[in-house]
Amino acid sequence: MDILSQIKEKARQTGRTVVLPEGEEERVIKAAKTLTEEKIARVVLLGDQDKIKKLADQNGLDADLVEIIKPEKSPDYENYVDLLYSRRKEKGMTREQAAEAMKNELYFGAAMVKTGKADACVAGSVNTTGDVMKAAFHIIGLAPGINVVSSCFMMTLPEFQGEKDKIFFFADCAVLPQPDAPQLASIAAATADTSQKLTGEKPRLAFLSFSTKGSAKHPDIDKVLEALDIFKKDHPNISADGEMQLDAAVIAKVGEKKAPGSPVAGKANVLIFPDLDAGNIGYKLVQRFAGAIATGPIIQGLAAPMNDLSRGCSAQDIVDVSAIAVLLKG
Repeated sequence: MDILSQIKEKARQTGRTVVLPEGEEERVIKAAKTLTEEKIARVVLLGDQDKIKKLADQNGLDADLVEIIKPEKSPDYENYVDLLYSRRKEKGMTREQAAEAMKNELYFGAAMVKTGKADACVAGSVNTTGDVMKAAFHIIGLAPGINVVSSCFMMTLPEFQGEKDKIFFFADCAVLPQPDAPQLASIAAATADTSQKLTGEKPRLAFLSFSTKGSAKHPDIDKVLEALDIFKKDHPNISADGEMQLDAAVIAKVGEKKAPGSPVAGKANVLIFPDLDAGNIGYKLVQRFAGAIATGPIIQGLAAPMNDLSRGCSAQDIVDVSAIAVLLKG
């Protein structure tokens, strides 16, 4: 069973609920059909009920298998307005502005997750990443001990060093361009948590650089070392090491030579890139040159799961990300 099949099976066993704010989008309807028929998750669709039911009928989705909510007609609407107002009034938001914002399905979906009415929210097939993340920031907020929202990709290589379907987690590849040392440590903590929730394996983190264990000197390396130090102090029970070149991190013979005695060298499964340039280029290189399956970006660091989609996503992408999102609740 491949990793995505395993994730879907784990999600199925939790019996959790995902809210899909873009309920009037055909790809979302098709995804809801798969999610419900395969019992991966219960589904809430947000939007106009008549439009959603018409789309459901056209795409073979039994509308009775999902919950359909128009935000301003929901009995929870006023409570959610109060929730948003209480969180944003110090930033200058009026209750009238909160009431208008809560008519937006992204905000309503985030409020459902915040209040426990849904376990995860998945959006972005129509809305921009900025709009999805704005709703998440304003209502859900950051997880305890995390100072920044980031992303990771789950990279599944067809074969690596004789092991089939080898899985690595790469971060950050999509959100934060130039993380400072505390932010890099926070990205590492969030990615370790994501990897363990999705695979069940103990994370082994390599803080990547162009240097291994002092082979070069540069302020960029100092940042990586500072991040590693912060991470180790905050998470002493998670294996992590650096600064480390990629080959030392994942090839046993190279790791033994360049970083003898390292608990991570040669066997890292979570790769923390020093900046977004490196992370984004790195995951695309492995995806395109090595034929890896890149699952993500998986948004992490929020107090509860709200994940973004590419606007070019397929219905299957929505299914996959929904399964991941409900598992990230922990």
